[in-house]
Amino acid sequence: MARDLKYTRNIGIAAHIDAGKTTTTERILYYAGVSHKIGEVHEGAATMDWMAQEQERGITITSAATTVFWNYRNDKYQVNVIDTPGHVDFTVEVNRSLRVLDGLVFLFSAVDGVEPQSETNWRLANNYNVSRIGFVNKMDRSGADFLKVVKQVREMLGSNAIPLQLPIGAEDSFKGVVDLVNFRGIVWNEHDKGMTFTEVPIPDDMLEEATEWREKLLEAVAEFDDTLMEKFFDDPTQITEREVLDALRQATLAGKIVPMTCGSSFKNKGVQTMLDYVMELLPSPLDQEAIKGTNPDTEEEVIRHPDVKEPFAALAFKIATDPFVGRLCFIRVYSGNLEAGSYVYNTRSENKERISRIFQMHANKQNPIPNVGAGDIAAVVGFKDIRTGDTLCDEKAPIVLESMKFPEPVIGLAIEPKTQADVDKLGLALGKLAEEDPTFRVKTDEDTGQTVIEGMGELHLDIIMDRLKREFKVEVNQGAPQVAYKEAITGTVQHRETYKKQTGGRGKFADIQVVISPVDEGKSGLQFENEIVGGSIPREYIPSVQKGFDAAMANGVLAGYPVTDMKVRLIDGSFHPVDSDSLSFEIAARAAFREALPKAKPVLMEPIMKIEVLTPEENMGDVMGDLNRRRGQLQGMDTRAGSQVIKAMVPLSEMFGYVTQLRTITSGRATSTMEFDHYEPAPRNVQEEVIAKSKGKSSNS
Repeated sequence: MARDLKYTRNIGIAAHIDAGKTTTTERILYYAGVSHKIGEVHEGAATMDWMAQEQERGITITSAATTVFWNYRNDKYQVNVIDTPGHVDFTVEVNRSLRVLDGLVFLFSAVDGVEPQSETNWRLANNYNVSRIGFVNKMDRSGADFLKVVKQVREMLGSNAIPLQLPIGAEDSFKGVVDLVNFRGIVWNEHDKGMTFTEVPIPDDMLEEATEWREKLLEAVAEFDDTLMEKFFDDPTQITEREVLDALRQATLAGKIVPMTCGSSFKNKGVQTMLDYVMELLPSPLDQEAIKGTNPDTEEEVIRHPDVKEPFAALAFKIATDPFVGRLCFIRVYSGNLEAGSYVYNTRSENKERISRIFQMHANKQNPIPNVGAGDIAAVVGFKDIRTGDTLCDEKAPIVLESMKFPEPVIGLAIEPKTQADVDKLGLALGKLAEEDPTFRVKTDEDTGQTVIEGMGELHLDIIMDRLKREFKVEVNQGAPQVAYKEAITGTVQHRETYKKQTGGRGKFADIQVVISPVDEGKSGLQFENEIVGGSIPREYIPSVQKGFDAAMANGVLAGYPVTDMKVRLIDGSFHPVDSDSLSFEIAARAAFREALPKAKPVLMEPIMKIEVLTPEENMGDVMGDLNRRRGQLQGMDTRAGSQVIKAMVPLSEMFGYVTQLRTITSGRATSTMEFDHYEPAPRNVQEEVIAKSKGKSSNS
């Protein structure tokens, strides 16, 4: 029996760290009747955060999808809640979740407003055109200011944020809201933890403000409905609730408005009203147009509609290891239907995978279901090789959905197993972790033979180390953190490389002439252009030249760091009818790279982090002085909730152990967030230091 997809919602909850996201998710589970007791983050008992580290650190690391049911206006809705972490080191989690959800509830703290991670996540949501509603949480805290946050969402995030409510009372006395859609006051009832509310008259001292905001709301939605527009000018009192909601829904789906609500999840106020608005305003899978993909055989564009009758197509957006059922793969189904025990085709591996069982997830419990259809989200088990971003489809109708792009890691850590027994376990454990998290990489340093793990920041690697010890029981020693430098070229050089070798019978011969330069605007990687005319090098050897350069780019000429981008134009060359072969041309290309690059003005590129420090006024001088010593460049300052906010760009190499140092200089009162921003050439003295170190390292080995 197919469900009506109109009553399905795939929503995510996104927020800056500590805006109360997990607490809000806990309330949703509680109100939807899934948990009978409310788990609290600060007691370390939240249901969604079931990994030991999450409960200890009070942050969400892995994102899980949970299904709940919500009754709204006599209809039963199925809501798949995709929990996303707010911490910068886990942007990959947010990114992958945004790919598969239809709507987003964006949480803000009423005290802190728009924080740096809110900005990052907001930009990501813009990239994927996700409709969203805002929920300003922590209205019970001192310094809470709903309209100030709405203003920040408008100005800092460049969006049309429109309040649907105004708070009645603030801080300790926050007890309800003025509902601007129906123009009435509501106060949540304490006896049933805010499940129900009582209507109250709008307080006299708020009437004027409420009238003004209701007009703004009507004005904002009127452009989506002509009859509403007429009524708005003739007699606004004639406008019905249904008319406002319908126009609001259209505006929200079109991304022209971000409706703002408020509450205090911890005090059980406002979450239910917000959920009602999720059903009312956020898109169902049917509101999304058909998803586009490409046919891997013909490269033509194919579309799939959210319908169970269409061929099956789904995106794998998360791989997780569950202690009871083994490896789980979370999928979002865009079209068709998948039965447990049947086969799917993986377009990346070009293999069929048998899906033995399908689960609907409930935080860390599973309910087996017989099948999963279009528009739904579920976890499947039994597969051999599925990775994050893979498209699973019907073998007879292959399709590749756009896979996800992940940022390159910026920080490395050399690790070695403590005992012989840890050696084998380490390889297995790292393999599992890398499969779960595409921004985590493992490689072997060729010079030293060490295992190097790479990630998005110190915290990211910290948690990986923690999981190695706890989940996989592997003990490791770790070296000092290393910066993932890169190399780039800034000049252009023309070079001729002739490779010849005479051994006994047949020799080896290749001769190429190339121009090596920085890549063209908007291009990245190796931009290879073959300009040979008249066959001075036979066509079959050209790919070997490209392959040689491609391989050589892994180790640059300054300090052995990868060269990420360069342009190579193959302009001339020659060959020997007997002695030339593909390998000779590949070797010639590698030699050309080593010889020519030092003349192409190579520079060492270092990762620059965007940092934001929240500090009390009196510590400002010390914090700024410290950032200057770390080669920081000030980007701007403002005040937020009585503290000073300093924004700066600082090289990653100067930021190790920063959090501890910041605590020391501000007696623990300042906090900071940091995320990777871009690469830029390192200053001469830094380049010389890094190069000298790498030379020292290779001569010792």
